[in-house]
Amino acid sequence: MKKAYILLADGFETIEALTPLDVLVRSGVEVKSIAIGAERDVRSAQGVTVKADALLSESDLSDGSALILPGGYPGYENLAKSTEVLKAVDEYYTSGRTVAAICGAPTVLAAAGVAHGKEVTSHTSVTDELTDYVVSSDDVVCDSNLITGKGAGLSLPFALAIAAALTSPEKVAEVEQKMEL
Repeated sequence: MKKAYILLADGFETIEALTPLDVLVRSGVEVKSIAIGAERDVRSAQGVTVKADALLSESDLSDGSALILPGGYPGYENLAKSTEVLKAVDEYYTSGRTVAAICGAPTVLAAAGVAHGKEVTSHTSVTDELTDYVVSSDDVVCDSNLITGKGAGLSLPFALAIAAALTSPEKVAEVEQKMEL
């Protein structure tokens, strides 16, 4: 069974974290939410508190197939300030495992020094920070093992792209059908 980790920093975008979690569970992927701070309770940009499954400081992410970085302000900035997050992003990307970032979180790729020259999309507020990338206006962009999404309103297509990378077209079609898409 494939496993995905969703990294939660204070100020994450609720829908950008929980939609991939929901879709991946429906797809048969084991998903764990990981708080990057000192507490498992993580407060979103919208004031929703989510209890993460574990703390990053106590977790071994080496068995994962995907690392998911939600945006949200200041969530994506908090992700980029964590040396442990940057190390995990680098390890996942360079080993060919899926790295998925949405909204402001593609800036974490730049902070980690990975995927230079790759095609990405992001929230328009951070495109100027992605000078080493080919920035697309597409809603969701898949470039090798990198999946990026534009913003909160595109959380479902972003999540389905991650599911497609980790499962099969048949599984994604089944999930879409059950969700009435």
